[in-house]
Amino acid sequence: MSRLMRRYGVRTLSVALLSVGVAGGFYLGEDRKTQQLDVSSQQALDVENAEFRYQHEQYVAHADDVARQRAAQQEAARKAAEAARLDAERAKAAAAASRAKEREKKAAAEAKAAAAKSAGTTTTYTGPIPSSCNSYSGNRKTGCALMLDAGFKIDQMPCLDKLWTKESHWNPKATNPSSGAYGIAQAVPGSKMASVADDWKTNPATQIKWGLGYIEGRYDTPCGAWSHSQSTGWY
Repeated sequence: MSRLMRRYGVRTLSVALLSVGVAGGFYLGEDRKTQQLDVSSQQALDVENAEFRYQHEQYVAHADDVARQRAAQQEAARKAAEAARLDAERAKAAAAASRAKEREKKAAAEAKAAAAKSAGTTTTYTGPIPSSCNSYSGNRKTGCALMLDAGFKIDQMPCLDKLWTKESHWNPKATNPSSGAYGIAQAVPGSKMASVADDWKTNPATQIKWGLGYIEGRYDTPCGAWSHSQSTGWY
């Protein structure tokens, strides 16, 4: 009876231990599943956090780009406004200069008209009129021909002859030491005649062309210049 009991007790103990082992294995397995779930959850959380950081960095970078673009646009607008302001100022200055030039031209024309009016008639020469330039020789003949080419009539030649005979005796090297006047037309300074040609110091034709242009610009005709010279002593 005791041996049977012992066998029964041993079997019972073995079954109990086996049950405990199975139960322990079950709980260990459940623990491992729990741990695996925890690891998976942490990994998912890490991925989510990484994605959040990435998205945040992208947002910050985009915001910086937008800020730089706005700053660039504002700077471009400022420069454009400044350029427009400068253009407007330059246009205003150019318009003022143009108006001033027109006033000067008008004043010169009025002065010229007043001088002509005060001098009375511009033709003071009443002597004989040459039939052609063959009546002259040397620089006078050259001057007569160039005068006709400039559009003046032959009746202006006696006035031109008297004017430049008084000024220089038609000498292309005539010099006035006090005023610096030079050449047949007595330009002051003589270098003004370089506007016609570089040989103004020695070429009578160059000096005559310049002198005729000067006379036309200020006195209209050689007789007008001679009239002024008669009343003032200069032309």
